[in-house]
This record gives sequence, structure tokens and C-alpha cells, in this order.
Amino acid sequence: MEAEANSGSPEDSWAFIQRPGEGCRTVPLAGHVGFDSLPDQLVNKSVSQGFCFNILCVGETGLGKSTLMDTLFNTKFEGEPATHTQPGVQLRSNTYDLQESNVGLKLTIVSTVGFGDQINKEDSYKPIVEFIDAQFEAYLQEELKIRRVLHTYHDSRIHACLYFIAPTGHSLKSLDLVTMKKLDSKVNIIPIIAKSDAISKSELTKFKIKITSELVSNGVQIYQFPTDDESVAEINGTMNAHLPFAVIGSTEELKIGNKMMKARQYPWGTVQVENEAHCDFVKLREMLIRVNMEDLREQTHSRHYELYRRCKLEEMGFKDTDPDSKPFSLQETYEAKRNEFLGELQKKEEEMRQMFVQRVKEKEAELKEAEKELHEKFDRLKKLHQDEKKKLEDKKKSLDDEVNAFKQRKTAAELLQSQGSQAGGSQTLKRDKEKKNSYCFTVNSAVCCMLHETQGPAFFNLVFSSCTKSKGEDCHYRRVRVPYFKPETNQSPLSPNCVHTHTHHTQQVFMCPCVQARSSLLTYMVF
Repeated sequence: MEAEANSGSPEDSWAFIQRPGEGCRTVPLAGHVGFDSLPDQLVNKSVSQGFCFNILCVGETGLGKSTLMDTLFNTKFEGEPATHTQPGVQLRSNTYDLQESNVGLKLTIVSTVGFGDQINKEDSYKPIVEFIDAQFEAYLQEELKIRRVLHTYHDSRIHACLYFIAPTGHSLKSLDLVTMKKLDSKVNIIPIIAKSDAISKSELTKFKIKITSELVSNGVQIYQFPTDDESVAEINGTMNAHLPFAVIGSTEELKIGNKMMKARQYPWGTVQVENEAHCDFVKLREMLIRVNMEDLREQTHSRHYELYRRCKLEEMGFKDTDPDSKPFSLQETYEAKRNEFLGELQKKEEEMRQMFVQRVKEKEAELKEAEKELHEKFDRLKKLHQDEKKKLEDKKKSLDDEVNAFKQRKTAAELLQSQGSQAGGSQTLKRDKEKKNSYCFTVNSAVCCMLHETQGPAFFNLVFSSCTKSKGEDCHYRRVRVPYFKPETNQSPLSPNCVHTHTHHTQQVFMCPCVQARSSLLTYMVF
């Protein structure tokens, strides 16, 4: 039998190797070999490496997302409370290392801060979708590396999305429907009704039915617990009928009977978190952590990530088959994509070159037009400058003529004045000689001025000698200071200091012949 199985041509043997599932025979073992320990080896290896699980909590602020996480994992996660004043939706990620028995779990909780708090909620789902795609892209880039380290890579892909629904008791909000519709192809959605103790049992049952019908009618695909495994098929089938889960979260422990249990105390009674008659918290914990955690991880990798990877590679130009339905190798795909890229690059380069030339021509035309305008403006300004210069020259010429005429008139006037001064001087000397023998003369205005020309200010001293008047009274001695005065000016200097008046005479002043002067007397001016 073995000889017959090994006989044949090399081509037949190669065909047999290529298709191991065809013609294989089941051979019994004569004794224990040891490969039945592979599951144990796999378990030991997985336990030594540890596990990771990432949960995304989507819901409006104040629905108890953080409290439910603390209740699910029976711990207190550190985190800042969210407010209602966020300008947009922000995703906050926190990673924790948990240890239970000898199994380590790296848990990442991602919360949507500010979800549903804005007036315009149209784009509230976009930050969530972008965050999920970013985690897929990071894993894809790690896979495409030449030297990959996936066994130590921290997988940040979202494995489960707990969508918190407000306990309105009526129907789903449009925001909830739109968001779940955008997320159902990227993540495993598990809808839960938060704070389910806010509505009665009958209202809660109707609310669940209403939510399920709306999800089906709008085509929203939520995560269904798998039923293909016989060991969990029955419990998962039962739990699928309880979706969405109505849960309550609390970290406070109250003494109920003889036990300390997590519960919420109200004036009308106590709600026990782990009592299945009060809420579905135990069902959620069983399905999410104890039964289907590994299935959620597998669904994320085999379904959602593979869908993202296929779409991304198709966008990059990679395909499994060519147009003739023949296998397409990666090398051929790379060469085809490279040639296509080079062709597009050359085409864009040519378009950019033509655009550059066109813009250069347009710019040159604009510069020429601007240069022409500048030349025209320069010519206008030059002509205007020449006209102004000609006007100024004409005006200067007229002013020069006027100055010359004025100088001529001034010269003539000075000549006439000098001739008149000479004639007046001779006449004055003649009059002085005639009046030299007179002892006194009458002045109508009682003013007598004497002028003396020297270098700078001069002092003119007059000494009045005693003389005998009609009443026999004598004149008083008086010294007079006269300021410097140029004879050629037309002003008449009047000095009240040169007045010498007798009180017993009326409008008459007698100038005595005994007047003595230290300098030569030029002239007398009588007013």
C-alpha cells in the first residue's frame, strides 16, 4: 500500500504535495506521540505573552460610562470627569494592566468626551470613525514593514463598542441611528440601555422591542454572539434575544442580608447591580468577558480589519487577479502600479510646466502693461515739470526787472536827497548866523530839541544860565539827556526832557544866550 502511494511520476508527487487534502488517509497510531499537548502549549504561550482587549464606550455625557467600566472589572479606573462644555467630540484613551490569577490583561478603554453635547450633532460620528480607521491603519503599516514585530506590537484596534442608549422609553435618537450605522462595518457594536432603573419594567420591555425594530429597519448590524460553537451555542442564542442589555452601574457596596453587594440606594428601595431580576449587568459581563472576549478579538481581526485592509490595498492598486482572472503576483502588481504612478507623475509634470509657462507669459504681459503706464506717467510729470520751470523762470525775470527799476529809483532819490541836504545845510547856517545876536526867541509849542550825531549813544548837555524875567525870577539849572538820532531819517524825535518852562509865562519860553554845548550844534528844530 505504501509502495503504491509513493509510486508514480514526479509530476504526480508534486500534484499530491500541492493538494494535501486530496487523497489523504487516516492512519492510526501505535502509541502515544505527544502532539495532543498542542492546546496546552498554546495556552501556556498565550498566558506568558498576556492578552489585550480594547473597549470603545460611545454615548452622551452623564450616562454612566465610567461607572459601568469600574463595575465590570471590579476596580476603580483613574480618570477626569467629563463636562458638557466641550466644543467638539474628543476621544480619550487610557490603558491599564490588570492581573487575575496568572493571566495578565492589557485593557484599553476609549471614551467619547463631549458626544451629543453640541447643538449641531451632524458630524459627531466623524471623530469616532477616524479614530477606528487610524488604529487599523497603524496595524496595516506594521504588517507591511519588511521587518515586522507583530508578536510584541501593542494592538490598539477596537474589539468591542459599547453603545450607551439614553433611557427615554420612546425610541432611538437620530444621532444614535446615524452613529451606529457608520460604525457597524468597522467595530463590534453591543447596544446597552444605560441607567435602566430610570424606567419601569413594562416600559423597559417595550423600549427594547422598539430599539430592535428600529435597528433592523435601518439596516444597522449589531454584534451577534456566535452560535456555531456547541459549547456556547445555547447560552449565546439565549443572550442574543436579550439584546440590548439594560444595565446599571455602581461601585458602592451595601449590606443586603448577610452579604455585601453592589447596589444603588433610593428612597423607595435598593437596586442590586448583580441581581438579574433588577438589570442585565450579569448577562453583559458574562457575554463580554467570560464567554465571547476571544470571539470579539477574532471578529475584529478577521472581519473588520480584513475589510479595511482589502479596501485600502485596492485603493493602492493591488488586486488578487488580473482582468483574465489569473493570479496576480505582488511583483507584477507593484510594477504595474509603479508604471502607472510614473505616467501620472509625468503627466502632472507636463501640466505644471505648461501652467508655469502660461503664468509667466501672463505675468510678463502684466509687467509690460505696468511699464507702459509708468512711462506715460513719467512723460506727463516731465512735461508738467518743464511747464512749471518755465513759469518760474518768467516770474524770476519779471522780479529781476522790478528790482533793477527799484534800484534806479532809489539811486535817483538818494541823489535828490543829498542835493536837498546840501541846500538845506547852507540855509541853516545862514539862519544860525542871523539868530546868533538874538538873546531870546518865542516857541509856540514850548518844545526845543537839540540833536547831536556821534558814534553810538551820545549825551547832550545843556546848561541854562540865569536870566532876569519880567517878575524878576531866575531860571533853574537843568541837565538834559538826548538819545542818538540820525539826521537822514524822516522821524521827528520829541524829547520832553528838553522842555524848560517858566510857570509865570503863558505859552512863551525864553532860551538864554548863555547855553554852552560840549559838542558842535548841528541844528535846531522848532515846533
